[in-house]
Amino acid sequence: MVKQFFHHTFENGLTLIAENMPHVRSATINILVPSGCAYDPANMPGISSVLSEIILRGAGKNNSKELSLAMDGIGLDRSCSAGTNHIRLWGATLSRNLTKTIDLFADIILKPHLPKSDIDSVKMLAAQEIMSIEDDPKQKVMLALKKNHFPSPLGNDRHGTLEGLKAITHEAISKFWKTNFRPNDTIISVAGNIEWEPLKAQVEKLFGKWKSTDAPPLKISPGQEGEKAHINKDTQQVQIGIAYPSVTYEHKDFYAAIGAINVLSGGMSSRLFTEVREKRGLCYSVWASYQNFKEVAAVICYAGTTTEMAQETLDVTLKQIGNLTKGIKEEEVKRLKIGLKSSMLIQEESSSARAGSIAVDWYYLGRVRPLEEIQKAIDSITTKSILAHVKEYNPKKFTIVTLGSKQLKHGK
Repeated sequence: MVKQFFHHTFENGLTLIAENMPHVRSATINILVPSGCAYDPANMPGISSVLSEIILRGAGKNNSKELSLAMDGIGLDRSCSAGTNHIRLWGATLSRNLTKTIDLFADIILKPHLPKSDIDSVKMLAAQEIMSIEDDPKQKVMLALKKNHFPSPLGNDRHGTLEGLKAITHEAISKFWKTNFRPNDTIISVAGNIEWEPLKAQVEKLFGKWKSTDAPPLKISPGQEGEKAHINKDTQQVQIGIAYPSVTYEHKDFYAAIGAINVLSGGMSSRLFTEVREKRGLCYSVWASYQNFKEVAAVICYAGTTTEMAQETLDVTLKQIGNLTKGIKEEEVKRLKIGLKSSMLIQEESSSARAGSIAVDWYYLGRVRPLEEIQKAIDSITTKSILAHVKEYNPKKFTIVTLGSKQLKHGK
């Protein structure tokens, strides 16, 4: 059988992973640099997001316009954004253009212009994005939920604050880039119709002399599970955010936890959609999902409803979460396993999905799981495994954040 997955760690600590997908014509590159908003200085929240915008405004021999034209000229669909742990530079194109893409991305990572003349405009864009959150109550409540539930700095908002933006200078951005952009702990993942040896040689040529540096300390504060908060806003709608602890990505019960979440919110036949929305008509949107870091993980729930129905929506949602410990039905497990396997198979057709997935695996596990291993893990999900998991990790320490004109009662 032809080998499809490849891995190499260079002397400077840079990790390159790749998956050959000979049945597709595309290729996707995904670069994770450990410089997300968790590393933002306390007095300059948002600097990682500002850097992720200005870093695309010229690099190497190309100014901002020339760089954009060069990427457009090869049909490169791309983005650069700051997350919690990483700044992510992503690009998808036809496989024949991968070499040119890597050349351009190497300049962006290693030789960005960071033009001083663009600082004010980039900060203005960042400020507009912060102000737009006030017009997006769902986003506002979920950002507040993350901040209230996860330990600092994992709960940081990548947008930062208006006050923090004012403190950001060109010198501060250059220093942040020099301090945080380093090959050690950076992951380059590539998936698509690729050839491994030429890929590895090109990455070594471009990134091999990138000097490793000591990682900036990231001090994780104690968790804040069980916090309750309300954001007062004169509106007819109420936004409800709920979070409670779960197991991390590498935990032996990970797939049982995913199974439990899918029982709650794995489609239109799931418990939350059926009990909260369909049967009672309490809300226009309700769902649950999984969010994790290396240190902690959580189940995140959301419901959007009216002021009149908000209290019942919260009560019924919490009851449905609690009811997981009372039993899981065979038909629920059958449906969720079909859904998980369908998602896995769809991933196999997308170079973008695979580039992201293998990067996540490497970051959390230090290896990439074969699809056969994932399928076996899905097959191992049973009513008993889910029930045992929710009983051992009984949802109790709820962090609840609401937004609306009336504060809700949170029960016990």
